[in-house]
Amino acid sequence: MKEIFDNLALGRDTLVKATFSSPAAGAEFSRIVLRPVLLKGGARWQAERYAGTKVFHRNLTKEELFPWLEGEGSAYRQICLTFAGKTVTFVRRGTGWKKSEAGNTVLSAAPRGNNREKEYLLKEGEEIPAFVDLGVFTADYKIKADKYDKYKQINRFLEIVDDALRGVDKKSFTLLDFGCGKSYLTFFLYHYLVKMRGMDAKIIGYDLKADVVAQCNAIAEKYGYDGLRFYVNDVTKGGLYEGEIDAVVTLHACDVATDYALAFAVERGAKDIFSVPCCQHEVNGSIRRGGDFDLLMKHGLFKERFSALLTDAIRAELLRAVGYSVDVLEFVDFSHSPKNVMLRAHRVRAVESPDFSAVADLMKKYRFRQTLYRLLGGKEEE
Repeated sequence: MKEIFDNLALGRDTLVKATFSSPAAGAEFSRIVLRPVLLKGGARWQAERYAGTKVFHRNLTKEELFPWLEGEGSAYRQICLTFAGKTVTFVRRGTGWKKSEAGNTVLSAAPRGNNREKEYLLKEGEEIPAFVDLGVFTADYKIKADKYDKYKQINRFLEIVDDALRGVDKKSFTLLDFGCGKSYLTFFLYHYLVKMRGMDAKIIGYDLKADVVAQCNAIAEKYGYDGLRFYVNDVTKGGLYEGEIDAVVTLHACDVATDYALAFAVERGAKDIFSVPCCQHEVNGSIRRGGDFDLLMKHGLFKERFSALLTDAIRAELLRAVGYSVDVLEFVDFSHSPKNVMLRAHRVRAVESPDFSAVADLMKKYRFRQTLYRLLGGKEEE
């Protein structure tokens, strides 16, 4: 372990991370990632220790590092040190270690942990206790390691919303969030609208899970988020908010639930729609061969991806037909989530007789079903 310690200590300025894997029998954690960080108390080594879906953190001083390596760190048979420009791997062989080196494309060391500054609308370190209760921030308002991708996704969503609402000067604002789940985004949106834009915002989140809804309501009430409420409801069943609506959000509402949410937004005249669709099964399950795209349906994987893209292309076309301008955006990088297409729609005009002919022709040729088309009044072939 002495050689590993020397590599860590001497290469601190260029070290990106050290990954401990291949745990021995009885090891408490499946994997540990060690990084150099800067805290208020000075330089530390932060160990992210993974146990199932949970992550535990421990910050080590320079003096604590070697004893930790000799103890907890010794329970792993492979240790990979990633530096800027090279990777050094140690693999246990009997009582010793085999060392190997290779070049890599890492150009710079990782940001120094908890003091890194990101150009996000909601910055790490802001004192927002509700986000601690939600499990996004730690008790000292740092981002939890296992929530960092989620944090980036939500900030990207806020950037898109911020861009769309830049010219909006109204003080009151009502937004509905369908399929809100644990409501990370919903709480962030409320903070953004109320605390950052100074709006009198009302946000209503809908989800099917009663326990999740109860937990979210408890957090909202605890911190005086008077305009934020959650309800158990199925968007396909009705019984939704009846007042004026400014915006509708659907983040990963599954399959046709997205269509019902979009139809609701259109019928109620919502000015803005932000939709990240998910699990587009309907077209894939009903489409048949019948035209120029048959080649894409010979293999199940191609058919599934083609059907998902076709579903969202149809949704965008239908929204345009009923008077919305539509942008199709990459919500987050594909490496973070394969469900990364956002439909951002803004109502620009009223349309009395929408033209759905382009969609109708496709449906006739390939004999598939599409729920939004039906909900908006499109005529289906017998």
